[in-house]
Amino acid sequence: MSKVGILVGFLELQKMRDFPSCFGENGVQVVDASCSSNVGGVSKGSQNMVTCIHRCKLLGKSCLITIIWSKNLMGHCLSIEIEDLLSHNSLCKVDVRPSLFSKRKGSKCLEVYSCRIDLYWDLSLAKFGSGPEPLEGYYLALMCKGQMVLVIGDLKKEAFKKTNAITPTLSTPIFISKREHLFGKRIYRTKAQFCDNGQIHDLKIECCTNGIDDDPCLMVCIDRKTVMQVKHLQWKFRGNYTILVDGLPVEVFWDVYNWLFGNSGFGNAVFVFRSCLSAEKLWATQTLSDDPCIPPWPSSASLGDPKLPGFGFSLVLYVWKNE
Repeated sequence: MSKVGILVGFLELQKMRDFPSCFGENGVQVVDASCSSNVGGVSKGSQNMVTCIHRCKLLGKSCLITIIWSKNLMGHCLSIEIEDLLSHNSLCKVDVRPSLFSKRKGSKCLEVYSCRIDLYWDLSLAKFGSGPEPLEGYYLALMCKGQMVLVIGDLKKEAFKKTNAITPTLSTPIFISKREHLFGKRIYRTKAQFCDNGQIHDLKIECCTNGIDDDPCLMVCIDRKTVMQVKHLQWKFRGNYTILVDGLPVEVFWDVYNWLFGNSGFGNAVFVFRSCLSAEKLWATQTLSDDPCIPPWPSSASLGDPKLPGFGFSLVLYVWKNE
């Protein structure tokens, strides 16, 4: 299934438990969702993965570049796949598997549309947290015909110096989707960016009880500010809500059914944060928050069409409880 199909699937709230994201044993090859028999459509092997999708211009054609960071007993691994956006054909795929005895920086030559593409990476100074994606001290760059197609990481200047590439004047890459996994008992934290090149925020998801009748409550905080609160979660285990981040509306979809009613301790909740570049979705909506102290950001009346100009960035979080 193409990455565009995956993005569309993210927006179908009633199908959130059936996201088409099943990975092979090596954590690289994306296969059809029907192969998975695990709760939430997520295999155990995919729990240590972060998947980022960028839309880029390559040789005048629109492409999707998927970057998968993964971690196993041998260390951190990296997979890059380039896909034609229109035909959905995979143009090339390369795996970078640094080990304890290999250099954590290097380059590879790829071929796309019968043209040479140069891949450069430097993870020698990379700092990692609990997840597989580096936090800082790295770069990953793709160059074609002397132009930088895509560069990620905080060492972008070093990447340009290493490659001698120039920035394209007609197009820039757009970060359109990220998918990752969080683990915890009650509180789950991550860093979140809700639009391309936007500010990086501290995101916290908390699920707790009120201590009186053990009625669970769900809270979402951004930069220590509570932006969403849902009480009586046993009755509202699925839903959607709209918040404002950096002046932009962000739709939040949640499905915590497996947390509350799952028979297996392996169940996960799913959260989708989808930014909307248009403020029109804020109208003709109703408030879902149970707390009058929280600003009354309204809930979206419909999921909308991701192909419209208002469609922005999607962050998908699989949240696992460690009992």
